[in-house]
Amino acid sequence: MDDWYVDDRCTNCDVARQLAPGLIEEVGGRSEIVRQPRDAADLAQLNAAAFACHTRSIRRPAGPLDSAADPFPLALDDTVLICGHNSPHTAAANSYLLRRPSGTLMMVDTPRWAGELAARYEALGRVTDVLLTHRDHVAHGRRYADRFGARLWIHEGDLAAAPDADRVLRGTEPTEIADGVIAFPLRGHTEGSVLFVADQRYCFSGDSIYWSRTRNALAVAEHVTWYSIEELAASLARTAPLLHFEWVLPGHGDRKQLAPEEMAEQLRALTAHTRQLRPRPVDFAAHQW
Repeated sequence: MDDWYVDDRCTNCDVARQLAPGLIEEVGGRSEIVRQPRDAADLAQLNAAAFACHTRSIRRPAGPLDSAADPFPLALDDTVLICGHNSPHTAAANSYLLRRPSGTLMMVDTPRWAGELAARYEALGRVTDVLLTHRDHVAHGRRYADRFGARLWIHEGDLAAAPDADRVLRGTEPTEIADGVIAFPLRGHTEGSVLFVADQRYCFSGDSIYWSRTRNALAVAEHVTWYSIEELAASLARTAPLLHFEWVLPGHGDRKQLAPEEMAEQLRALTAHTRQLRPRPVDFAAHQW
């Protein structure tokens, strides 16, 4: 028997469930294989989940993963790629590559560090910038930026976590950091959290907002807010009316594409919901994906 399984190192980070829906689900506060692959498409999804898993918990008894089946970087569309190979040093955060019209790329947050991974990303084009959404995701940022000869960005509110950043965002006003790429400071999850919006289509949201499958709606991580839920509510009230995008692409939580007007309505509802929240202790077990 060569069935796939999830070992006991699983941290319930949700990454595998995003990549292999219907094959991997949450059972008892962790991921479990609920159906074995039936065809090549199922197998590809399981391999994507396995190569993204930060604890390498998705396994087969027969032996190690087949490197030839590693799909990353995995194209979401013709502009955004998912880096995969999530890092245990960023709590398994998703990271992305953003193609620019010039043929260059930007990296948003970082996968685990490995020279062979860096070479794989470099093969797609010159990476000019590494954009850090907040302090929890700074691991490997300097190393990737140095490898690529890229600029490392962070907001001043989280500068202590990356004091050697090359570019520091300041204040609360939106800043255009490249053609078509705007940084929107969104203090709340951390003091220096930032949304990066590209081409009025893609919102790289870090841990500020994500798509919740439980609520079938945009959500904030109200149970895992390190700085201030009240500041997050104020940030959303200030910033949401300025935002225009189709894709929410978070570090943690699911991705989602909606028509811009639907996404705007989701943001309005989320702003109203967050305004009602009050501070509470961090409780990972209470978080709902």
